[in-house]
Amino acid sequence: MNLAKLKPGETGKITSIGTIGPLRRRLMDMGVLVGEEIKVLKVAPLGDPIEVRVKNYSLSLRKKEAEGIGVEEVQ
Repeated sequence: MNLAKLKPGETGKITSIGTIGPLRRRLMDMGVLVGEEIKVLKVAPLGDPIEVRVKNYSLSLRKKEAEGIGVEEVQ
């Protein structure tokens, strides 16, 4: 499962970061790390961007970026 498939209000635990290059480095610098919990706050009407909360701060990610982040849903 990837981050883009979570609905607003759902929380997941990051299992992988499948992107490469500068985007991967940027995500890791912002706290998107394997093992962290990430919560989807809201999704724009057309599905892009996706607002998430990780490490107690909010980020907006493009749907394509979110699809590269593997998560497992946390209940």
